[in-house]
Amino acid sequence: MAAEILPSARWQYCGEPEESQRAVLVQFSNGKLRDPGNMRFTLYNSTDSTNPRKRGQRILAAETDRLSYVGNNFGAGALKCNTLCRHFVGILNKTSGQMEVYDAELFNMQPLFADESIESEPTSESQTKTFREKMDSCIEAFGTTKQKRALNSRRMNKVGSESLTLAVAKAAEDIIDTKGVEALVSDAIQDDLQDDSLYLPPCYADAAKPEDVYKFEDILSSAEYDALKSPSETFRKVTSEDILKMIEENSHCLSVIEALKSLPSNEESRDHQARCIWFLDTLIKFRAQKVIKRKSALGPGIPHIINSKLLKQFTCLTYNNGSLRNLISNSMKAKITAYVIILALHINNFQIDLTMLQRDLKLSEKRMIEIAKAMRLKISKRKVSLAAGIEEDHRLGTLSIPLPPAQTLDRQSKRKKII
Repeated sequence: MAAEILPSARWQYCGEPEESQRAVLVQFSNGKLRDPGNMRFTLYNSTDSTNPRKRGQRILAAETDRLSYVGNNFGAGALKCNTLCRHFVGILNKTSGQMEVYDAELFNMQPLFADESIESEPTSESQTKTFREKMDSCIEAFGTTKQKRALNSRRMNKVGSESLTLAVAKAAEDIIDTKGVEALVSDAIQDDLQDDSLYLPPCYADAAKPEDVYKFEDILSSAEYDALKSPSETFRKVTSEDILKMIEENSHCLSVIEALKSLPSNEESRDHQARCIWFLDTLIKFRAQKVIKRKSALGPGIPHIINSKLLKQFTCLTYNNGSLRNLISNSMKAKITAYVIILALHINNFQIDLTMLQRDLKLSEKRMIEIAKAMRLKISKRKVSLAAGIEEDHRLGTLSIPLPPAQTLDRQSKRKKII
């Protein structure tokens, strides 16, 4: 039996049937088309000719008497095969035996129901979602039980936080409506005055003598004073050679060294001054720290009662990384500064060099003057001779009777400027 000879055709590639528009091939996602003649197709081309990505975007719509279909060549519903391979449509001319081949594009037609919007709308909606919202949607759909439980807990906490914020805002509005803005500003200024007194030692403004304005017993109790006898022994027996060594080694600040130079020869007075100078030195060194991690604030050699006083009176207890720590906050540093000033006043007959003390405490001059004025000291200037015949102005603080009017810190005036 002779083999059947198949008719042959010549291949002729013609490119796109129309300029910048490939032939359209369709497939339906929900089945095969029974009556092609009953379909009405409409092709929509993008009008954006400047953007090369949008220039080739097309939407194909198809309608029947029962249902409508839509397909596109972009977005989430586009077929990946259009970018991975090429499609062609061939038209055979039986007379000439020539096959004209054109570029084609495949559309996946999906049914469009009346209560559904077109695909571009949910796409724009998903673009407005944050990364967190998209992650939450993924957890809702595919997450484990533990992840879903954590998601619900977070959402409940968020609702509770929003409710609390609304409640606080409503309460603030009610307070403003009830008291008025001026009354609230007055209360805030009064709070500032109270804040100043939090770190200042008790002040007896009606005292007859300077030593009674800030009493020594409010700085050191009798038990604490007795505990200073042993550690202050070195200061009590200090010699001029020891002081020179301290200066060379820079082991003590200038205020302490100047006080040691002026120690009295009387045994009882010398012992009292040595204890005060030792505690002054301890306060200045303690203030230079930020966080106390050890049980002993300044290492060995500090009496237990003094160590407890420093931690209890001049630190804040904080919780960090599962452990409790003693923190020296800015307000506590201001409190230590006030106690240092009072102790220096008692040591130096109630007149101190604020400039020298400010440098030992590493404070700005403005801040030092603020605290001194809040403590009702009289501020004056004096020329101080330095090495090589150089002189500079130093600020002096004097505690004298009668006391000048009390002055608060500058934050009160700052608040007025802001208002």
